[in-house]
Amino acid sequence: MTANTRESRLRVPSGRRILEIMRLTHFGHSCVLVELNGSKILFDPGNFSHGFEGITGLDAILVTHQHPDHADPARLPELAEANPDAVLYSDPQTAEKLGGRWTGVRPGDRFSIGDVEVTGAGGEHAIIHPDLPMIDNTAFLLGDASNPAQFMHPGDSLFVPEQTVDVLALPAAAPWLKISEAIDYLRAVAPRVAVQRSSATKPQVFSTVAIRKWLPTAPSSEFSARSRASKSPDSVLTHSRRR
Repeated sequence: MTANTRESRLRVPSGRRILEIMRLTHFGHSCVLVELNGSKILFDPGNFSHGFEGITGLDAILVTHQHPDHADPARLPELAEANPDAVLYSDPQTAEKLGGRWTGVRPGDRFSIGDVEVTGAGGEHAIIHPDLPMIDNTAFLLGDASNPAQFMHPGDSLFVPEQTVDVLALPAAAPWLKISEAIDYLRAVAPRVAVQRSSATKPQVFSTVAIRKWLPTAPSSEFSARSRASKSPDSVLTHSRRR
């Protein structure tokens, strides 16, 4: 998989070295490949996303809910077949619908993918309209025993976890979402880094973000998000803070 890339030079503070914590690749809309602790985990390969076709070597595919923009009925079965060693997890309703290797994850469920600990959270899709029935939506937190929320993908929900989130896959544009709600959600979760997703109205591009940390760390850890995209720099929006 190749793409024209545009990178900015990363300046390392004097006396420090870089530890790369994770790498994210955004395939448009809600589809994100997370490379963390030696595992490759793909989220929400839906019909508004492009470029994930043909990926092999995945350790897991995680689907937050049943809507086709998060679980493409045309391409998802072929993707799963091309990754026979990948474990397949989703919300309970999607797992029941897809059958086979798929396992439903409820809020509070915990399991491991290699050295990555996964926690299911949330439980319901955000309200689209009061007349429409509610459906399952499982938010997924990835991390380890010391930091269970290194990354969170909330799917189509505004679930706020108790844990401090390092990197949030932020829903930024959707039929169920107002921009004021997205801003309030970002403030409520207060992640160290937020990566924009759910923006199907924008041109589809491949974007990669490397989440890095300066070592040795100061009393307040400093995180860096370095992105490269095949089109404009705003294909990936990052929000960073120090703690």
